[in-house]
Amino acid sequence: MADNASELAPFVALLKNALGDKVIQTAKTFPDMMAPAGVMEFPYAPDGSVTLLKGRDAIAAYIAGFGDLLILHSLTLDRVYHTDEGNVTIIEFSATGTGARTGRPYPQRYISVITTRDGFITRYVDYWNPRILLSAVGQDVTTAKGDAS
Repeated sequence: MADNASELAPFVALLKNALGDKVIQTAKTFPDMMAPAGVMEFPYAPDGSVTLLKGRDAIAAYIAGFGDLLILHSLTLDRVYHTDEGNVTIIEFSATGTGARTGRPYPQRYISVITTRDGFITRYVDYWNPRILLSAVGQDVTTAKGDAS
């Protein structure tokens, strides 16, 4: 298994940069940034995949296998949108990488809607293209949600 903390360190740095003082800057891992009862949602996850995680422990367990799935090469913060609700931030970012087992490219774009309170993320809604993920990990892209074939 890959070292998850180092594998996701660029993601943690990207979030700290995007969220600034809205999130605890001493966090070393993504779960450290989450509130104990924080929630992650994946509205476009492929059929049969996790679409909702509740609690820091569930989030930590879920991302523990990230390095076995994908190898990130770069993350780029494209835009940060501050909403009228001071605790909600929308970020656009892109990632490049490869499937850990396939070596296939992973050129993904994300939009994340992040709610914070008292320095922690309470809700993280992660929008991304499931077809890109499925292709990178070597699964049939026709299993993605919304596919008519």
